Amino acid sequence: MGLANLVPGISGGTMLLAAGVYADFVDAIAQITTLKFRIRPILTLSTIVLAAGLSILLLAGLVKGLVVDHRWVMNSLFIGLTLGGVPVVLRRVHRIRPSFIACTVLGIVAMVIMATLKPASAGSTAQNPVMLFIAGIAGASAMVVPGISGAYLLQILGQYLPILASIDRVKLSLRAQDIQGVFAEMSLVIPVGLGVVIGIVVVSNLIRWLLLKHNSPTLGVVLGLILGSVAGLWPFQEAVVPVPGNIIKGQQMTPQLIAELDAEDIPTETFTPAAGQVAGSLGLIILGLGVTLLIAKMDTAVKSDDLPEDAQSD
Repeated sequence: MGLANLVPGISGGTMLLAAGVYADFVDAIAQITTLKFRIRPILTLSTIVLAAGLSILLLAGLVKGLVVDHRWVMNSLFIGLTLGGVPVVLRRVHRIRPSFIACTVLGIVAMVIMATLKPASAGSTAQNPVMLFIAGIAGASAMVVPGISGAYLLQILGQYLPILASIDRVKLSLRAQDIQGVFAEMSLVIPVGLGVVIGIVVVSNLIRWLLLKHNSPTLGVVLGLILGSVAGLWPFQEAVVPVPGNIIKGQQMTPQLIAELDAEDIPTETFTPAAGQVAGSLGLIILGLGVTLLIAKMDTAVKSDDLPEDAQSD
């Protein structure tokens, strides 16, 4: 789940579902947030969260570097990983009803609009406590909703690379025993952390209720979010160094500011790919699709209670 939350396109919730522990995870959250402190839910939640947290802390820098330096390659892989979540959702739907189709279209439209209105470049969005708090909630949603990638939501909110960079700086500061360096990142870490906590508590219980009471429409929205998210992962983008006068993160660029600009803050533009890049992109999409499908088969028979069945409601 930790690795999934670092990658735009693949959902931590999908990983939990594929591993057969989704129901245990959500039930543990529900019990703890209602102040029912029992040993098994605490051990379940703490084990998953600890492993996920270590993965994020140790690998954030590596993932950030790959996204910055190999953007079209990584985005192609992300598209495949995203589409691999489609069978996971469809497996839970026994009857395609009008409500399911309508909600699928709604989810697709919502993601396309979000990808159109929100910049994919971190440099075009200022980091303020409110936006970082919202980003934390978005990231938390992927922990409990199969099919929704929190990392992708952070990407289209313009907060993905800055958050990864901050996590990596915290790791380096801890390694160097630089406590001052750790505290310097708290202005970003604290709002994101609060958003994650509140997101887990509120969103997880809400989504669980929706899946139980309004299963078909909810699964339709989840499927639409998966399909629509591809619109924001167009692979053929490249970093374009700004020129003096451009506005980046609310600042008018000067030659000095451009020279000091972090790689993750440089805006991107689409480009026309060569034939080899198109072929390579298609191959990576297929590879990503295969990886997600393989993970979904880790638990060869997904338990029937891991996600409420469509036949049970609506």
